[in-house]
Formats: sequence, C-alpha cells, structure tokens
Amino acid sequence: MPDIHVSAAVITARDGRVLVVRKRGTERFMQPGGKPEPGEDAAQTLARELHEELGLRVEEAALTPLGVFVSAAANEPGHRVIATAFAMTAEPEDVQVQAELAELRWITPDDAMRIPLAPLSEEHLLRLAWPETR
Repeated sequence: MPDIHVSAAVITARDGRVLVVRKRGTERFMQPGGKPEPGEDAAQTLARELHEELGLRVEEAALTPLGVFVSAAANEPGHRVIATAFAMTAEPEDVQVQAELAELRWITPDDAMRIPLAPLSEEHLLRLAWPETR
C-alpha cells in the first residue's frame, strides 16, 4: 500500500472544541495540515500549511509533538497516510478558510459522532484531543 507522508495539527480552543477542515471536492473532515515540500521537516511543513490553509501564523516552538500515526488515507483509495502530529491552541477568530479548503468546523466529541471523519482523525487524533472520551 503506497504511503502518503503528512504533518497534522490537533488544534484546540479554550472551550475544548477541536478544529477540523474539509478540502474542496471531498466529504470527510480531518485535522489541518499537509504534505511536505522538499527540505522541510514535519514542523516546518505544518507551520507553512497552517498559514496557507487557515491564515494562521505559528512558530514551530508552539507545536507540541504528539507522535507519528498511520491510517488509511481518506481521499486516496488504496493508500495509507503516515502523519506526524502536533498539538497547539487557537481560537475560532484566529482562522479562516483559504487555499484548497471548502469548510472548517470547531467540533465537540458529540459533533465528531455525527460528521464524516477521515480515518486518521477518527482512529487517532481526536482521541488525543479528548482522552476522556476513549
């Protein structure tokens, strides 16, 4: 199964909601992030992607490493995604839909049960955001 390497952010607001995004032409929501450009490490990739997709400027030092996680890719059948994930905080007024994004939502654990999620978000990343809901 071909691998897709990405960096992903688990972004939590003060009220405990977590940011998920949906790219244009897709149905599933996922953590913001994306694929590295040549020469970028995982934190550099994420900082760039967050600025491009959400208008969010993030210092790499503000990203807390969460680990590397593997799941089936949401939008590339037959592929798996290998994600280096980081945690950070932001507020709804800090972000806006840009680039290839169609929509963003700040969700609760209850919301997560009612919207289509990418396997990586459902199996790993949202569980890190809300450990009490495991």
